[in-house]
Amino acid sequence: MANAPHHRAGPHHTGPLTTLAYLVLLISQNIATLLLLPLVIASAVLTLIWVGLPFIILTATLLRTLADTQRRTLGHILHQGRIPSVYRPVPSTGVVARAGAIITDPATWKDLLWLVSAPASVSLVLIPAAFLAHGTLHLLFTLNTLLDLIPNTALYGFYTPANLPQTLLPLLTGAILLYLAYITTPRAITLYIRFNRLLLSPTEKARLTARVAHLATSRANTIDTQAAEIRRIERDLHDGAQARLVALGMNLGMAENIVETDPETARTMLAEARETTRHALMELRDLVRGIHPPVLVERGLHGAVHALALTHHLPISVTIDLDGRPADPVESAAYFAIAELLTNTVKHSSATHAWIHINHGRNRLVITITDNGTGGADATPGSGLTGIRRRLDAFDGTMNITSPPGGPTIVTLEIPCALSSPKTLPSSATV
Repeated sequence: MANAPHHRAGPHHTGPLTTLAYLVLLISQNIATLLLLPLVIASAVLTLIWVGLPFIILTATLLRTLADTQRRTLGHILHQGRIPSVYRPVPSTGVVARAGAIITDPATWKDLLWLVSAPASVSLVLIPAAFLAHGTLHLLFTLNTLLDLIPNTALYGFYTPANLPQTLLPLLTGAILLYLAYITTPRAITLYIRFNRLLLSPTEKARLTARVAHLATSRANTIDTQAAEIRRIERDLHDGAQARLVALGMNLGMAENIVETDPETARTMLAEARETTRHALMELRDLVRGIHPPVLVERGLHGAVHALALTHHLPISVTIDLDGRPADPVESAAYFAIAELLTNTVKHSSATHAWIHINHGRNRLVITITDNGTGGADATPGSGLTGIRRRLDAFDGTMNITSPPGGPTIVTLEIPCALSSPKTLPSSATV
């Protein structure tokens, strides 16, 4: 069964109604900050007598949650993903330590600036909204006066037309107000979005600091992963091929001693030695394949993923749209991540089908693995999913998991990379 090719990742465009909904959500979040502002002021005042430290922690948590929500909403409107937040880690215990970490974090003060400027931010969109409301009111008043739907009404409580020109005057002013709303709305929204984005985006210094911290963490994780992989290879060599080769030497030595006195037994021992050699070679091949599969070198990620899917009893639909090959380390990381995810699917999900989509766009390799299993997948510490996340961290990659109870499970991997040596490859297959 052939699948439609999975289109290359690119900018995601939403419809006008969706954009309007996000704008309404954005304004609602700014209005919510007005409710939080008195609580923040009270916490700051109480901090002077140390009573407010627990309130500082509470209000900072609420403020960060609200700011992160606004960052996600802005990302949806701007079609560029969530605006990153670069908060410093907060200690898990100790009121003074936690409050101190929050107060000394520059990102906290930038959030406070966004909070205090919320009234000015909301007023940007209230201006065209006021033009729209008053223009509509003028038109409705004119319509009501002409049709005499509600008698004895006055515009704003004091303007009562006495003749036809005076009756039609609000029609003119209403049209002008609606035109002003029409021309100011996009400009006000653009300014509103840029203003909030400026306040909520981290500074370049904060970005660099977070980048250094992330690289330090990912480097440590990579070193730990490499050390664990070396220990696994040593253990496999010691317990597998090395043990078989020792047994092979012993069998050959014994056969050498009895070859003249008991040739039949020596022949049997030589046959056992040949079988031991075959098993040792198989284990060495499996070990080498686990380090870097030959099919990955020869056929790239496209051929390796198809070959991997063939080894599973679970039906797997594979859709790949790549114009070339990623760098070898990225290709290897992607391959082993897919292998681990498929293994988890077979072991834990009770799925009857799985789908793999691989494409490339905006200098990112995007891999989606979906199954129709029972769901509930979670990257708990020490799990295989956590290992995948740590593997991808070395390349600034990300892993997002959507796995509600009852399924389906959707895991999306994204790895920044460029492709080289464009080539034409089949786009889809089912195995």
